[in-house]
Formats: sequence, structure tokens, C-alpha cells
Amino acid sequence: MTSIIRKSPSTGKKSPDVWGIYEKDTGSVQYIVADPATKKAALIDVVQNFDPRSARSSYESADEVLKLAKDNELTIEWVLDTHPHADHLMASHYLKEKTGAPNAIGEKTCAIAKLWSDYYNVSGLFDPRKDFDHLFEEGDSFKIGDLKVEVWLSPGHTLGSITYIVGDAAFVHDTFMYPDSGTSRADFPGGSSKELWDSLQRILSLPGNTRLFVGHDYGKGGREAQWEATVAQHKESNVHLSGSVKEEEYRKVRDERDATLALPDRMLHALQVNLRAGKLPPTENDGEHYFKIPANKF
Repeated sequence: MTSIIRKSPSTGKKSPDVWGIYEKDTGSVQYIVADPATKKAALIDVVQNFDPRSARSSYESADEVLKLAKDNELTIEWVLDTHPHADHLMASHYLKEKTGAPNAIGEKTCAIAKLWSDYYNVSGLFDPRKDFDHLFEEGDSFKIGDLKVEVWLSPGHTLGSITYIVGDAAFVHDTFMYPDSGTSRADFPGGSSKELWDSLQRILSLPGNTRLFVGHDYGKGGREAQWEATVAQHKESNVHLSGSVKEEEYRKVRDERDATLALPDRMLHALQVNLRAGKLPPTENDGEHYFKIPANKF
């Protein structure tokens, strides 16, 4: 497969190298973040490929990310996700098996798991404490090589989304979009435009030169996919936030826009996989995996 791949190089001491790898089918951006000094790295929000027409999953995107890491002589220390994604299946479990690195997500994924176990009417199917090695909370920190990573809880898109801040790079998932596309939706179960506003404002409090790496892009107006802009650029030109936009005005625009959006075509497949760190539903008596899809609930 051929993806758009771009490197955003380190800007100096305590600043990481970042590679973005664009997954066209879902408009997702996958990341490798690395300490230039030690060549230690983490993978963030890597996609497990999925065809919703045939319900067939595969790992071409994850393998491409692993090859890119190998080609750059990087050692994977972490497999990270920012939240249980609704638009794509995550590759967390697969990458953990391939690299031996621990996998992690936010602690409030446990609350999301409870919410979705009710939607699927399956008790005990989701146990994030079993399927993820680390469940990060607000204020936690860890290291990639010699680089410190700070964890912020950034709810709104989901109730458990987290942001990873590594020096002058912040992986802000489904909060911001590229400036010409504004911000992400907040209408999924557990989402909140109020909480999203608060998360956006907190991220905008970072230094102006902080590189913000978003979770998705859909090539607005036919342009090539883009995913990196600084805090200063978002303050100046983000179509939902620039100027003197107030919370009430922002939330009105966001809520009205969200009311027109269809569910992602992979969502009902994805959540029952992603709440298990990317593992398919358990095999049944014939040795096969089967998805459970709720009817008439959305």
C-alpha cells in the first residue's frame, strides 16, 4: 500500500521527531514519535484495516508503520491510543504482540466500556484493565527514551480522550481538525460540546510554537491531507475558534453541525473491538469471530 508519510523533525533539545502516516480509507493519521538521541519511539493511534462490506480485518497499515520504524532504526517502547476510536479499528493488540512494547490508553476507557456494554447488551465483554497494560490518568507522565510525556484528559469527543504532550509536540486526537476544518464532533455517546470547548481552550494555552498533531483529515476542498499546525496557527485561522469566538457561539455551531452528521460506517464494529485493545470478539464454537450489531439504537 502507498500512504502519505511526512516527517516533522525535532526542533531541538527535548523536541521529538514525528512521522505522520495517513490512512486514506478512514482519513486517520497514525503517528510515530521518537527521541532523536536514543532512537526510542512510541506508536500512536495506529489503524487496523477493516472492510465494512465484508467485515474483513487486516494489518497492512500497522505493518507499514512498523516498517517505517524499522527503516529509521527506531525501537518501539510504547503502543499508545488516545481514545477508543469510532471510525476505525485500532491495532493496539497486534502491535503489542509484534513489538513486545506495552500498550496504553486513558483510564476513563473503563467508563466508556461500561456505557458500550449496555449498548451491545453483553455483560463482561469489555475489560480495559485486562487488555491494556497501562490506563493513564490526568497528570500522569512517562518517558519515550529521554523525553518526558505528559498526559492530559481531553474529553468532549469521548468522555475518556487523552492528549499526549512530548516537548513541543502534542497529539490532540479528535479535538482539533486542521485549521480550515475546525474541530471534531462531540455527539457520540458520552461526548459533550461543553467539555470539548474546555479541552480545546486548554490545548490552546500551550506555547504558540507547540506542534499540534490531529487525528483526522478529509482533504477539504480536494487539497492533500494535512495534520500538523501550531497553537499559534490555530488561534489565528481555525475556522471554529479564531477571533473572539465565545463558548456559547462555538457550542451552537458544533451542536448544529453534529446533528447533521451520520454515524461513521465502522462505528458499531469498531467499538466492540477497540474496547478490547483491537482484539476481535471472542471466537464461537466454530472457531470464528462474529460481530454483534445493535439494531435501531442510533
